[in-house]
Amino acid sequence: MPTTREDDKTGDALKAQRFQMLEDIASELSRKLIFPTCFDLTIRLRELLDDPDVPIEKISAAVSLDPLISSRLLSVANSVLNRRGGPPVKDLQGAVMRIGTKSVRTLALAVAMKQILLGKGLTDFDGISKRLWEHSVRSAAACAVLAQKFGRVTPDQAMFAGLVHDLGASYMLYRATQYEELRERPDTVRHLVYQWHESIGESLLFSLGIPEDIAIATRDHDHPRPVPEYPRNLADIIYIGNVMAGGHFEWMKKDYDAAAQERAKLGETYLALTDEVESMAQELHAALDG
Repeated sequence: MPTTREDDKTGDALKAQRFQMLEDIASELSRKLIFPTCFDLTIRLRELLDDPDVPIEKISAAVSLDPLISSRLLSVANSVLNRRGGPPVKDLQGAVMRIGTKSVRTLALAVAMKQILLGKGLTDFDGISKRLWEHSVRSAAACAVLAQKFGRVTPDQAMFAGLVHDLGASYMLYRATQYEELRERPDTVRHLVYQWHESIGESLLFSLGIPEDIAIATRDHDHPRPVPEYPRNLADIIYIGNVMAGGHFEWMKKDYDAAAQERAKLGETYLALTDEVESMAQELHAALDG
């Protein structure tokens, strides 16, 4: 018998499955996180890149373990943006030296997130996963542009923060694929993700060892608040960048009027940056899509 919307909301078995998923996530956050191999490699790479004394050879060796990250890294290093008239780089060591370790960290995370959100395992949540990926890229672009315009933090840090601000939603979608009852009910999963992605996301960032200032700055990013005349800190940049990218309305695919109203509240100072954000988002897509 087909599942009805009422069954979707009130079935005792489904409620139990929802709570089981949340309990499993809470347990993982206190012990060892379950991520696809690509993400595990990215976290190890991030830890390596945080050590200023690690030689380039060791970084390039770690990057080489993932062919997709390796190919994207070489592509970015040889792009018009980074080449600046120099000869093309032909190995990973040269690529890392050209674009810098911070950019390697951001690129590796972006590739891993894309693999998770657009992988075969998420076919049951294809619509929301694709929109969430697009929103993450646009948020990263918006945060980088805001940092370039107003300072407070570096564009690289802002881009990284924008990219991971909805990591809780990405993780919840990935975990939902492991529960048959939830795979069959994408609307239920969408509701669950909307309710819990912020708090789970913050805990997730701490568990992954992401810098504390970034984890804290993502807090309540989907909760409406007064828009400052200028961003005062990273939390403001994430909030404004998230709204510029459509907020949760965009990846939830609901209430587009509300998304437009939220953007309008930003005012001309921020809306004037729309073209720059779009250009930056296209650059990111070009780097990640190869």
